[in-house]
Amino acid sequence: MASYCHFCRERPEDDVHRRYHDDEYGRAIEDDDELFARLILEINQAGLSWETILRKQPAFRAAYSSFAIDKVAAYGDDDRARLLADAGIVRNRLKVDAAIHNARRVQELRSTHGSFKAWIDLHHPRPLEAWVKLFRRTFKFCGSEIVKEFLMSTGYLPDAHDADCYMQPKQ
Repeated sequence: MASYCHFCRERPEDDVHRRYHDDEYGRAIEDDDELFARLILEINQAGLSWETILRKQPAFRAAYSSFAIDKVAAYGDDDRARLLADAGIVRNRLKVDAAIHNARRVQELRSTHGSFKAWIDLHHPRPLEAWVKLFRRTFKFCGSEIVKEFLMSTGYLPDAHDADCYMQPKQ
């Protein structure tokens, strides 16, 4: 399977992938709401192309209150119905329910660990299989590919960028 770097090199005219690759992919995220955003976007990608999610990202941000954890955690039935009716995002009940549930879980993690990032950092580093088990115990809709891409895209797994990628840190 070709790497994301290779994919982007093969499609230099593709601005949506290039911007994500150059500005976000494989970079550490310090802000809990942005970590939550990436988790929700990865969950929504399941079964779809990443390009679809990247193009819908502004609509996701608007629909999910800029991914503010406390706001999403407080969503009720009216918000769920609003999200399921929003054609700008992925209208999948399991994914919407997972976003709300996972926001509540992140709130719990913040109360016990200080932040979502601190909880992740506490478990870093570990092998992918251990990460997958941890995320499956903690969150909804977190299969192995979702966990892998979340951790790779946020810098927790090594080798997000190919060794010869221009985004690879110079040594």
